Amino acid sequence: MTLQERVDSDLKEAMRAKDATKLGVLRMLKSALKYAAIAKSGAEAELSDAEVVQVIRKQAKQRHDSIESFEGGGRTELAEKEKEELAILNSYLPQAISADELTEVVQQTIAETGATSKGQMGIVMKALQAKVGGRADGKTLSAEVQKQLS
Repeated sequence: MTLQERVDSDLKEAMRAKDATKLGVLRMLKSALKYAAIAKSGAEAELSDAEVVQVIRKQAKQRHDSIESFEGGGRTELAEKEKEELAILNSYLPQAISADELTEVVQQTIAETGATSKGQMGIVMKALQAKVGGRADGKTLSAEVQKQLS
């Protein structure tokens, strides 16, 4: 079962269970997936699991940004709602890479690419993103690469 099929199946389950929060999140996610498919190559296009993960990460980042904004504005009830939605989205993402494993993978990638300065960071990032496969976001990867290249 692909990730997109899992989202569709869970959407139907949420309808049957009358889980309004999960239903709302999955409807927004399904809409975002449809927009991504249309942007890729038309309405009938199918997204790969990697592309679906990218869309889910984008949705999760939006929730995370909203949480920060709401907490900064003293709107804890809205922040809690966003946290619930974020938890639902995170259940569809692959298991995150540990800090130790990330450090090791970055060291290996730097050695493989032969990078020696921050000017070669793009080469390392491209190879690293292919290796990590969506288990870490770009910001985390970038920070670790910069730390090791300096």
